Amino acid sequence: MINYPIPLLTLIASLRKLPGVGKKTAERFAFQMIDWQEDSLESFGDIVKTIKQKLHTCKECGCLMSDTHCLFCDLGNRSSKALCIIASPKDVYAMEETSVFKGIYHVLGTLLSPLEGITPDKLAIEKIQNRIDKHQIQEVIIALDSTLEGDATALYLNKMLSNATISRLALGLPIGSPLDFIDEGTLSQAFTGRQNF
Repeated sequence: MINYPIPLLTLIASLRKLPGVGKKTAERFAFQMIDWQEDSLESFGDIVKTIKQKLHTCKECGCLMSDTHCLFCDLGNRSSKALCIIASPKDVYAMEETSVFKGIYHVLGTLLSPLEGITPDKLAIEKIQNRIDKHQIQEVIIALDSTLEGDATALYLNKMLSNATISRLALGLPIGSPLDFIDEGTLSQAFTGRQNF
């Protein structure tokens, strides 16, 4: 083990908590940050320190927002005829990059995983069904990761939701891949070629 000073080791250890950041990448990031100007480091620290206070989750759809107005619930700019169900707020941005979907979103916040104690009651099906009824949704698009948990959740949602056509993103998404790892073209094609459940 390299005998780095304790503050540097602490910074490297913190950076390694980020997904996809291994030891060497964390070291490179840490040494780069050491070269930053003091005001840049302070600004970065302030951003990290206050991010949770400045970002909020929309009570209606579960997407991230920075003020009292949710852009993803704004029916002046979006169609209320289609509802896209996703697992995480970050998946919204992957969808938005394709410019294919113009409807509204619903973030589950989790996927079914009985081994981890994530059971159907955590999905708040009643809230989704209320949104379907309230907006007279015609199509519900299930856009979940192509994993065991994603598939189980999709099957459960298909069984439990009513009053709308249920579809799922088309096959072609790599199995086991999270949506935010999929390139824009593949995601766009999968979205356009979705099929009824």
